[in-house]
Amino acid sequence: MSKYSGNSVSLDKERMYEIIRSPLITEKTTIISEHNQVSFRVPLSATKPEIRAAVEGLFGVKVTSVNTLQQQGKVKRFKGRIGKRADTKKAIVTLVEGDTIDITAGV
Repeated sequence: MSKYSGNSVSLDKERMYEIIRSPLITEKTTIISEHNQVSFRVPLSATKPEIRAAVEGLFGVKVTSVNTLQQQGKVKRFKGRIGKRADTKKAIVTLVEGDTIDITAGV
């Protein structure tokens, strides 16, 4: 699926759409958008070079850096039974000055 060649990763369009699942739209992500950053929900198996290649390929922008974080699912109770939310991974992508992504317009 992905082939490493130096610092860049080549992905096909299908894999790019699998990596960038959805944008995160919260108060905090609105604040970081003022600093040329955009956040996305990504699969747990996605790597930083893959995320960089997917964002550059889908949106046609240059990426400065990619920061990721994994959020462990909470244990919750529902009608006395214990359940667990799924683990999630988020990616905060910093763009080059002048580049922007309009996440409300779609891909």
